[in-house]
Amino acid sequence: MKANIAPVLKKEKTGNYRVVSLTSILGKVMKQSILETISRHTNNTKIITSCQHGFTMGKSWSNNPTTFYSEMTGLADEGRAVNSVCPDFSKAFNTVFCKIFAEKLLVCRLDEQPVRWTENWLNS
Repeated sequence: MKANIAPVLKKEKTGNYRVVSLTSILGKVMKQSILETISRHTNNTKIITSCQHGFTMGKSWSNNPTTFYSEMTGLADEGRAVNSVCPDFSKAFNTVFCKIFAEKLLVCRLDEQPVRWTENWLNS
């Protein structure tokens, strides 16, 4: 999808910008349609577990630390060992290969047409 990209100051610090893409109305409608199709599929097939917080309706990435802390302290209170690995995936979607992403969506049993729409949208 083609878009006009504009840097927007995220916080008061200079150099802390986020990228905002200004897309066409048709592009926004298509994006919403794809999102609804994928969301409906993942809800119906229970592919995404209740542990998922980011990009999930009714949950937020900001809820995750609270849930994580609560579960870990509960295990520690029971005298159980607690280990944690926290990889940083903040730039992960900047390097997603569209073809691989589309194949993974098909493996999750998503209908082929929305997958191909998504792939075409990401490649345009």
